Amino acid sequence: MKKMMLVLVASACCSAFTVNASAQQADKAIADAVIAMTKAQWAAGMKDPTNVAEQSKDMSDDYTEFNGQYATRLEGKAMNERLTEASGKDSSKGLAAEMANPKVQVYNGDVAILTYNYVGLTIDKDGKTTPDRAKSTRVFVKKDNKWMLVHANFAPDPLPKQ
Repeated sequence: MKKMMLVLVASACCSAFTVNASAQQADKAIADAVIAMTKAQWAAGMKDPTNVAEQSKDMSDDYTEFNGQYATRLEGKAMNERLTEASGKDSSKGLAAEMANPKVQVYNGDVAILTYNYVGLTIDKDGKTTPDRAKSTRVFVKKDNKWMLVHANFAPDPLPKQ
């Protein structure tokens, strides 16, 4: 009887470990996917700042955004595309974009929250480079079996005071 109980307990532990490992692998795959989508958006913007469709292809139509340039929440993919199109005409250009300290939290396999520090470099028409810094959060939801960006919050990340 003790042997049978030991076998059942061991079997339950192995099953729980397998389920947990499988969930961790799924969460890792989701994390890799949303990070790759974000980096692809950056790459598209650096390659051609006027190609708004490529930069916003993973945005949900009901996308919302908070950022340091506007005092209010930006509503909808269409508004974001108009602002992106206008800013694409700026003579400055992104040279580099990096994600520091990324963390992805996955919930029920269909919601992913990506937080990170954005570290980039922009060059202006005169050749002067400027570092870009931000604290960022992006919320992704799986809609119709595709990951979509539904909300983002980009906040300034000021240099520490000396």
